[in-house]
Amino acid sequence: MRPMSFGQGGPPQQWDPWKPNSQQPWSSDGGGQSPDWAALADASEARAKRRRLLFIGGGALATVAIGTAVAVAVVSANGGSQASPGGSSQLPGASDVGIQSPTGTVPSFAPTSAPPPLDPDDFIASAVKDKAPLSPDILFPGTQLTMGETVYKKGPTADTENCASAAKATLPKALTGNGCTRLIRVTYTKDNVAVTVGVAVFDTQAQATRARQQTDGKSIVKSLSGGGVKDFCSGAVCRSTRNSLGRYAYFTLAGFTDGKNVTEKDKAVFATGDDLQEFTFRQIRRRGEAQASAAANE
Repeated sequence: MRPMSFGQGGPPQQWDPWKPNSQQPWSSDGGGQSPDWAALADASEARAKRRRLLFIGGGALATVAIGTAVAVAVVSANGGSQASPGGSSQLPGASDVGIQSPTGTVPSFAPTSAPPPLDPDDFIASAVKDKAPLSPDILFPGTQLTMGETVYKKGPTADTENCASAAKATLPKALTGNGCTRLIRVTYTKDNVAVTVGVAVFDTQAQATRARQQTDGKSIVKSLSGGGVKDFCSGAVCRSTRNSLGRYAYFTLAGFTDGKNVTEKDKAVFATGDDLQEFTFRQIRRRGEAQASAAANE
């Protein structure tokens, strides 16, 4: 007997979802042919794929929309003037927004500026402003002086209103001729080298400048000995300097305490004179700075 084929009254094949070409019984009215399951599966997969594409596309459009909104906001925050996509309306920039004070008035502030610093040179330029106390121990304090690595021992001091009496050779004329009111002296020693510093005081800077300009190589201050310091530079060759700052002219005389002449090879003598000249300059300058600072704080 020939086997019966499906649809010709033979027994239907058992549907196996894992077996290719197997059929599931289907009948809308208890009979008829079963649907095409492969086609249905393909259609279902196509619909799912379209949904995924729509979802991804919608997300991308949303991202673009958000990015556009952020870009417009950034441009507006930076004071840009781009028109909005939908028309000619414009976001207000910083200059378009007026912020009113609680009282309805715009606050105003008076301009302020720090006063210019006081010039220390002004206070040492004349006796009118140079009012700070002055004495040998104020100008040259302590019992010794350290310059760099060198220590100088402080010796005797002197203070006189008779400027010519503490000067020699051509210096008395330059001092008295320009109105010197006071001459302060101090001596420092290091080993066998001694130096006397003389500070001549005038009423004005112009007088001190003229006095210094009228000096020459023979304009020297008298050496100051005593208090353990031997007489020096009385008859020997010594090294001298002269300068001025403000209403002060200052001089140095350096030499050996054993009476030996100073030559250009005697570097210790030159260094001693230079150190004391530098220290005197600093002390006069500090005098002006201290008075300028005190006046500024009044």
